[in-house]
Amino acid sequence: MVKDLCVLGIESSCDETGVALVQVCGQDAPVLLAHALYSQIEMHQAYGGVVPELASRDHIRRVLPLTQEVLQASGKSLQDVDVVAFTRGPGLAGALLVGAGVACAMGAALGKPVLGVHHLEGHLLSPFLSEDPPEFPFVALLVSGGHTQLMRVDGVGRYKILGETIDDAAGEAFDKSAKLLGLGYPGGPALSKLAETGNPAAFKLPRPLLHSDNLDFSFAGLKTAVMVQAKKLSIAQCCEVVALPQTTLADLAASTQAAIVEVLVKKSLAALKLTGLTRMVVAGGVGANRGLRDQLNAECGKRGVRVHYPELHLCTDNGAMIAMAAAMRLQSGQQAPTEVYAFDVKPRWPLDAIQMS
Repeated sequence: MVKDLCVLGIESSCDETGVALVQVCGQDAPVLLAHALYSQIEMHQAYGGVVPELASRDHIRRVLPLTQEVLQASGKSLQDVDVVAFTRGPGLAGALLVGAGVACAMGAALGKPVLGVHHLEGHLLSPFLSEDPPEFPFVALLVSGGHTQLMRVDGVGRYKILGETIDDAAGEAFDKSAKLLGLGYPGGPALSKLAETGNPAAFKLPRPLLHSDNLDFSFAGLKTAVMVQAKKLSIAQCCEVVALPQTTLADLAASTQAAIVEVLVKKSLAALKLTGLTRMVVAGGVGANRGLRDQLNAECGKRGVRVHYPELHLCTDNGAMIAMAAAMRLQSGQQAPTEVYAFDVKPRWPLDAIQMS
């Protein structure tokens, strides 16, 4: 039986610094006490993407003030923390080292153990922070800027990959297509917003691997098709892509989003049919996309399948998901914290490579 624990979680894998505190009371569902998040989007906009060195330096500036903010909001002190969890990977090596270094230094100073958490497992378990948490087992669609995976989830640490991207992830398709349309950074949310005013059937774009006999994804070809279509429109109107009429840009954005969403929805339905499960979880940044949620809810509703999502403000990278994943691993006995402060990070770390320890 797991005793009552207070778990501090630190997320620093890319361009968001997140800190959170989760309370564990035996086998009851862990409770989020407080969390704080700082996004580096504004800093990276000038470069059109994340600059790893700048990201790492900014994490150094933000992580301790955010920790202080979380402790004050929760009414706790550092001495109340029983375990310090941090994102071990995957992610940017320098950024991961900041969170790992701070967590291990904090653990050593307090005489408390630390626990390295898989970033994608944090996303996968983030719906357990919502007002409508799922129950095991379920099919999970993990869809973010760098990852698109379908898996069967039978419990904490019990994951079977059913299909994954063989090139660009869905989030990359959103971001790269947005850049082609001159929408800036971050592109995914901008493209989705523009798509709301467009006609999703205006342009015929490919749905890669939609009719394949597997559950894998491929979005690189779609990105190329968007580029070709944008160039055709520019040549026809003798102008730059960014100078195309707003209605044309909106139609192309809507058509791009429609292609991505259709593939995600149909592959998800195929995964549900294959497993025979009637519960689904959608997690990761793209999980906040309104078009994806609407279509998936509609199709799953017809089939009697319940779909669970993290709260919108927890779809992005955050410390709450790291603290929650650590708490659930501790509760399930899948992992024990350690007092060996050898903050070794894993910039590349497949989710199905997680082992019990």
